[in-house]
Amino acid sequence: MEEVREECRSFPLIGEPAPDFEAVTTHGKIRLSQFLGKWVVLFSHPADFTPVCTTEFVAFSKINDELEALNTQLIGLSIDSVHSHIAWIRNIKEKFDVDVPFPVIADLDMKVSKLFGMVHPNVSSTSAVRAVFVIDDKGIVRAILYYPQSTGRNMEEIIRIVKALQTADAYNVATPANWKPGDKVIVPAPGTVEAAKTRLQEGYECYDWYLCMKELPKE
Repeated sequence: MEEVREECRSFPLIGEPAPDFEAVTTHGKIRLSQFLGKWVVLFSHPADFTPVCTTEFVAFSKINDELEALNTQLIGLSIDSVHSHIAWIRNIKEKFDVDVPFPVIADLDMKVSKLFGMVHPNVSSTSAVRAVFVIDDKGIVRAILYYPQSTGRNMEEIIRIVKALQTADAYNVATPANWKPGDKVIVPAPGTVEAAKTRLQEGYECYDWYLCMKELPKE
């Protein structure tokens, strides 16, 4: 049964290359591969002109500059037309005085949604769930988040994930629960018995040989 499921799976998992695509957006046609060299936060929402999605688009727009400073491109998506997207973006500007600065994919044929596993039939066969794919600058999927239609996403957590992944890559470390920039990070655990013997004498803040932490250099 597991082999059958694996053969049928067509969407990427963490650690796999994000499938390339070309799509019509509110900024014209884009290809995912054009953003290689940058990180990408690709997110889907169920529908335009809906309450929770509207609050999310206001919130995503407000973190766009911070993501850009992290070399990260924000891309939205729903199974709506580009004209619906444009009308909704204009409505958000009118009602909230917020400009939506990132492209929004018009995925009427559900090509991208299905490519990334954003359509969950038990929820809806005609709209996407609230999915977030964090893709690194080499085009590899590094994190995936799913939320139900009733629950808006936490923007601070999305930024935290990007910063944590970039920190882990830059310093070859891991980040503990509730980590935020400036907190101590986790040193990779020893891989041999001999290394485990000496770990506690290496100057880290250790709880045991397998869990040691350190501070990163101040930027």
